[in-house]
Amino acid sequence: MAAAAQKLLGRLGSVGVGLAVAGGVAQSALYNVDGGQRAVIFDRFSGVKDEITGEGTHFLIPWVQKPIIFDIRSTPRIVSTITGSKDLQNVNITLRILHRPDPSKLPNIYLNIGLDYAERVLPSITNEVLKAVVAQFDAHEMITQRETVSQRVSVALAQRAAQFGLLLDDISITHLNFGREFTEAVEAKQVAQQEAEKARYLVEKAEQMKIAAITSAEGDAQAAKLLSKAFASAGEGLVELRKIEAAEEIAERMAKSKNVVYLPGNQQTLLSIPQ
Repeated sequence: MAAAAQKLLGRLGSVGVGLAVAGGVAQSALYNVDGGQRAVIFDRFSGVKDEITGEGTHFLIPWVQKPIIFDIRSTPRIVSTITGSKDLQNVNITLRILHRPDPSKLPNIYLNIGLDYAERVLPSITNEVLKAVVAQFDAHEMITQRETVSQRVSVALAQRAAQFGLLLDDISITHLNFGREFTEAVEAKQVAQQEAEKARYLVEKAEQMKIAAITSAEGDAQAAKLLSKAFASAGEGLVELRKIEAAEEIAERMAKSKNVVYLPGNQQTLLSIPQ
């Protein structure tokens, strides 16, 4: 009885080991591809296969095959470079690039570049394209025609990246400045323009003052002519009228003053002083 039980336990143990081994083999024969990912199969005998595996759980041959997982979602990358403009000014320019691999080119990307494709490709082709495009513009055109510069960089860089199986969803210039000499020259030009505007304002002001002085002089001359005519026709009467008007104005001002005292006309102005 004991021997039969021992045999049974031994068989059960063998079955358990077999199931464990089978479970391990089955587990190693499965792999998952998550959302936003694609997989390429590397076979130890035939190399990288052309088939691209989509999302989900898939089978492979354990030890013989290995899945290479790629993230195909857009990834941002910042690339900076210093290059020269058409008028030989140093330009410091920075691009923000949204990139992703072309799913149909994944086997070729892994075979020729590797998983670090962005690190190997983007900096070099970005510097190449920026140097070629920026050299077509003067420094001031880089500022006034920034949209045109950005468009040319985007077209040229997208075409260059496509040769390596990369797709560029967005390219934007985030930073653009120039060397110290050019910056100082721009500031000096702005100061000169401000001084010119100020000088033009002063000239216009002087011209207006000149016109006002001429107008005032013409008015005085015309008034003098009118007065001379009035004197000729009215004689001394006009002068007496002006005297009366001036006296009335003076009397009105003195009447309102608190420091003026009026005395009767027939009284002596000095008070009686003891002899």
